[in-house]
Amino acid sequence: MEERVCVGALAGAFGVRGEVRLKSFCAEPEAIATYGPLHSEDGARSFEVRLTGTLKNSFSARLSGVASKEAADALRGVRLYAPRETLPDLPDDEFYHADLINLTVLDTGGTEIGKVRAVLNHGAGDLLEIHGPGLKSPVLLPFTKAAVPTVDLASGRIIADPPEGLLD
Repeated sequence: MEERVCVGALAGAFGVRGEVRLKSFCAEPEAIATYGPLHSEDGARSFEVRLTGTLKNSFSARLSGVASKEAADALRGVRLYAPRETLPDLPDDEFYHADLINLTVLDTGGTEIGKVRAVLNHGAGDLLEIHGPGLKSPVLLPFTKAAVPTVDLASGRIIADPPEGLLD
């Protein structure tokens, strides 16, 4: 498992005084400010986060070391990571998206379908994007108990029972 988990992303400046638009990927969106300093993907920068307001689908926030609109705009698209040990433990039936990426997906008969390339959510629930040599195009598997009865992080695999016709 990764030692860091992506918890948010910066969407550019908010106003002219160095505030940023911050998208939170946390189950409790406000919790993003409680995970200590957040780091850029390459680890080169770290930021203390202080939420200053609520916006549509995001927050306005102040980041340590960011004092101007230009500096805030330069961070557009930067993904923010928290150390795994600062995140809460999850119940047995919940998973961090980062832990599902690259898991091998097998059908209920043990035949490999492919690997999870991404976890997507377009508003109606999570979908696992699966790529594999036997697939003509990526498959979007609903991440539900019915379609994914078993997730075994220790062995790096998922057992899937895809809806009929999904793999045709």
